[in-house]
Amino acid sequence: MANKAVVVQDLIKTYPRVMAVDGISFTIDEGEIFGLLGPNGAGKTTTMRVLLTLIRPTSGKISVFGVDALAYSDKVRQMAGYVPQDVSVDGELTGYENILMSCKLYGVPSKERSQRIKEALGYLELQDRAGSMVNTYSGGMMRRLEIAQALVNRPKILFLDEPSIGLDPIAKRNIWEHVENLRSDFGTTIILTTHDMNEADALCDRLGIMSKGKLITIGEPSRLKASLGGDVVTVTTKNSECSARLKELGYSVTSDSSGEHCGVIVSDGEKLIPHLLENLRKNNVEVETVSLEKSSLDDVFLKYTGARIAEGDSWLEASRVRRTFRRLTK
Repeated sequence: MANKAVVVQDLIKTYPRVMAVDGISFTIDEGEIFGLLGPNGAGKTTTMRVLLTLIRPTSGKISVFGVDALAYSDKVRQMAGYVPQDVSVDGELTGYENILMSCKLYGVPSKERSQRIKEALGYLELQDRAGSMVNTYSGGMMRRLEIAQALVNRPKILFLDEPSIGLDPIAKRNIWEHVENLRSDFGTTIILTTHDMNEADALCDRLGIMSKGKLITIGEPSRLKASLGGDVVTVTTKNSECSARLKELGYSVTSDSSGEHCGVIVSDGEKLIPHLLENLRKNNVEVETVSLEKSSLDDVFLKYTGARIAEGDSWLEASRVRRTFRRLTK
């Protein structure tokens, strides 16, 4: 059984007239990549701030690697790294100078700073641009520099708020690769928030979906998608009896008024299609087209929250988290 990196019990955070987090409980295994999904106002940013010990909960218990986060917040911060959603690097400094500033904020001993900066720059493949002004960096390079900054204190747990927001597809996949490497190379436990369903599917071992302060469901991406009931195979024919024939064969069917466009819900569409087509042929139903639609995390999100996910959290909230974290780690 895996050791627990994070244990959250009955966490509540209230503000005047607002229940930001409403009695949530969950655990995160050591070395796990855990994602928090939810629409704006769902409570995921507040949850992250509480786990980072930037704000105190109204009630509840939090343990990070066995440390009581409420009683020993300083110890938790020294184990943590944080990459905010909004750009936090200083464009008027070089890459090296930005990481040096992080070393000082995290209290890295002066005799160790040079080596740690070199290691961080090398790991994020920025060593060739260490002396360049950051305002000459691409968006993807800036994001990698922010991750490098977060690594100088060698965190056991890393918090990433929208790690690839605003990046082009190539830069985004580069960030995903580095995040996965952090876990595989160092065993880093990673907690991230994202509005990108592809990112959540590609990176996360498990996901927690939040809505109105509650943790509605939690599970592996594949299992959450399977919970929707399977794939949808859509068949188009010239035979109005297509729907009736499929129902006679025992399939769960939806169709339009003409009966010529039929959808069949199945657990494994790829395996079903050959059998489905053969059965229709034997029943003298001529198929014109067939398509397969897999359940997606966006469908899961819609099921549990009642809405499609919106792009991006509040810039003001993300900026507030960044300022508070820097102040407390000085």
